Amino acid sequence: MLRIMAITDNQELLEEIPLQSLMDKPIKWFWVDFDCPTDEEIQLLDSYFDFHPLAIEDCMHLLQRPKVDHYDETHFFVIHSLHPETLRAEEIDFFLGPRGIVTFHLTSSLEVDEAWKRMQDPVIRKGKDHNYVAYLVMDKLVDNYFPTLYQIEDHLNDLEVEGELNVDLQSMMEQIYDIRADLLRLRRTVIPMRDLLYRIISSDKISGVKEQQAYFIDIHDHLLKLTEMIESNREMTADLRDSYDSLRSNRMNAIMKTLTVITTIFMPLTFIAGVYGMNFVNMPELEWGFGYFVVIGVMLALGIGMFLWFKRKGWFD
Repeated sequence: MLRIMAITDNQELLEEIPLQSLMDKPIKWFWVDFDCPTDEEIQLLDSYFDFHPLAIEDCMHLLQRPKVDHYDETHFFVIHSLHPETLRAEEIDFFLGPRGIVTFHLTSSLEVDEAWKRMQDPVIRKGKDHNYVAYLVMDKLVDNYFPTLYQIEDHLNDLEVEGELNVDLQSMMEQIYDIRADLLRLRRTVIPMRDLLYRIISSDKISGVKEQQAYFIDIHDHLLKLTEMIESNREMTADLRDSYDSLRSNRMNAIMKTLTVITTIFMPLTFIAGVYGMNFVNMPELEWGFGYFVVIGVMLALGIGMFLWFKRKGWFD
């Protein structure tokens, strides 16, 4: 689907106009959105807009790293949005030229739809141009990173409380590793976006963006905050993982200590039983009438004595 928005010199909004009329009418700036385009619509990137073949190729080969390339007066951007459930990066491309912006995405984009609705508002649109559209799309995209990260933080806080209650450690460890995997996916998206915004605000090649640098600095600040939150949460998961590993090791040590005590108590008893289980003929105790009861008594006394001695030493604490 192809959407067209054009603003005249009188700040009049023109929509649903033929693409060919963009160059004919007295238009101040325009925004063309390629939303899930067909093969015929994709051909317009070359036949009508005459964009660089390498940029068009990047549009079709997913998934590119967030970047900006400069082709004469046209600047090509690759940015990433996040799928709210899978945290999979989804690519959004746009071409920023001297008179307009062209956005391109092979899947529907909530961020582009929100920016489109905002630019239809005459109050918001007043005094703005296509460079502001680029900011608006990026800003919406970065803002949608935060809910996912806040949800991860809440989950980590819940795990920390559950850890204090000594719930199922195995389940908690599995959740922690899942969270670390989610944080890694976020990190792979946020850090390249942060580097991209730094290049944008530091570049002198994009004159329109330079004039509205404060807007893009604000996005860069948000990405810095996101990076710090991701690293902080990764450290928290590492601390929780180490704590649970230590707790699990302590539990295992306690179990092994108990088993060791029990084994130690039964070792002399097993020795006595083994001695009197030998099949020698000349064993005087075997013909003694009270021999069985005396040996059982000695074994009970030895076992109880060793148990009390270990308990006094604190081996059962």
